[in-house]
Amino acid sequence: MSVELKVGDHAPDFELPGADGPINLSAFRGQTVVLYFYPKDDTSGCTAEAQGFTAAADDFAAAGAVVVGVSKDSAASHQKFKAKYGLSPLLASAKDDDMVERYGAWVEKSMYGRKYMGIERVTYLIDGVGAVRRIWRKVKVPGHVAEVLAAAKALT
Repeated sequence: MSVELKVGDHAPDFELPGADGPINLSAFRGQTVVLYFYPKDDTSGCTAEAQGFTAAADDFAAAGAVVVGVSKDSAASHQKFKAKYGLSPLLASAKDDDMVERYGAWVEKSMYGRKYMGIERVTYLIDGVGAVRRIWRKVKVPGHVAEVLAAAKALT
């Protein structure tokens, strides 16, 4: 069951396999975390979003922020996705975890009249003590990275 996190809530901790090894939210205490959920590796929108975060990687680092992308793809899929496009965000696999549900990103979707469950494109900005400071739901990729970067800079 999906929950609805709100600004001010404590971000649920997680430990997930990643393209470059395990990713644990609590390991980033003291840093701003940009946690973004995306539906599928190597699809046009998800690739554009990851490339946007990659292009702004130095700016996020200067703002003291780490960027973590999450989907239900496997860690091996994430490795291929990162290598194919030279992506910098940490990519975590929630394939065998309920983390997507705990963050309220697992929603009913509809395509061509067919309803199914899938990941909503949503981004959370989490501060250094683990509090959710900003939430973007139903993200549209164009302009999103710049908006998230501005919010991350505003936290410092």
